[in-house]
Amino acid sequence: MAGQTLTFQHLEKSFGSTPVLRGINLDVRPGEFLTLLGPSGCGKSTLLRLIAGFDGADSGKLLIGDTEVSGLAPKDRDVAMVFQSYALYPHMTVRQNISVPLEMSRLSLAQRQPGTGWLSRKVREARREIAKEVDRVAEQTGLGALLDRKPSQLSGGQRQRVAVARAMVRQPSVFLMDEPLSNLDAKLRIQMREEIADLHRRTGITFIYVTHDQTEAMAMSDRIAVMEGGEVCQCAAPHEIYNRPERLSVARFVGSVAINEIPVELRDGALSAGETPLGIAAQGAGDGPATLALRPEALRPVSSAQAAMRLPVAQVEFTGSEVMIRCDGRSFGTDWIRVQLRGDEFAALTEGGRVGEVLSLSLQLDRAMLFDGEGQRMACAMTATTAAERRAGDDIPA
Repeated sequence: MAGQTLTFQHLEKSFGSTPVLRGINLDVRPGEFLTLLGPSGCGKSTLLRLIAGFDGADSGKLLIGDTEVSGLAPKDRDVAMVFQSYALYPHMTVRQNISVPLEMSRLSLAQRQPGTGWLSRKVREARREIAKEVDRVAEQTGLGALLDRKPSQLSGGQRQRVAVARAMVRQPSVFLMDEPLSNLDAKLRIQMREEIADLHRRTGITFIYVTHDQTEAMAMSDRIAVMEGGEVCQCAAPHEIYNRPERLSVARFVGSVAINEIPVELRDGALSAGETPLGIAAQGAGDGPATLALRPEALRPVSSAQAAMRLPVAQVEFTGSEVMIRCDGRSFGTDWIRVQLRGDEFAALTEGGRVGEVLSLSLQLDRAMLFDGEGQRMACAMTATTAAERRAGDDIPA
């Protein structure tokens, strides 16, 4: 099986007077695992349905490989789709569910009737080939011992595997998955994430995966296309989406812990929060309001003499190997400032490890991001302007 490229050119789609997709332009590489990530209503599932052929675009082009497929029926597009609900036939066994696509494509309606194999050698041979392919895919997906069971006798994870196997057996060049893990519990979702990622590596098929769960997207994807309001805000590798978001809305959406947003004022390149200078200069930035965004791990505990911020601790939350500290951020113009530390870093604190204490923090300038009033990332270099901040880290471009 070999994956195909997909090319979206100025795709537009509306339902009535409501625009759902606004000029989607995107290139998907052959064999890539691309995730469409975004909140409910952003257009990601609609885009998936356009690829599958269940809906048609109002304008624009969709190419699979070199073929423009907008006018092709779903069965002629060489794609397979796994739905959120699995859509298994409850009266059929696992083997029968997996074999349905092959029987539909290789046998006529008359040949699919019970007993026809006794009358036709051709039908018997076709059914033997189908059975071999079902066995092969069942082995790949760990369903070999479950082929004679019906969906009601399977767990949620096993039913999800059957849905994947039924799509795989067609050997498509593009695999579409619409939030397939949303009905599973947290532990099983982690297991199935690993299995889907392994499946992608083994097959080399192009995967287009839809989810609103940024953890799923970060864990499995080669690239993530973050969608908002029917547009692709940014398409990049997971580490770039996380560390270098192009919009503040992307920075907010990606990350298991909320990003810190500090309203700042720029005057002659120097940043201040309210009346408090932050000891940071943004080289190349104009004057005016902006938002300084910092991931929780970009704030590091230091001595009070080195601190850029000294904040009262409001909550301490243990999450296994890491500790999350929520601080009162009102003195810097925001409700909360969150700090994420490793367990050993937290244990080494002499102050700031308990509610009511004051935590002294420095800023990692290589992790700091500045966004303008429109929420766009500002291209500027962040440098320290105080001796204390220079001790905390060298001048590094943002």
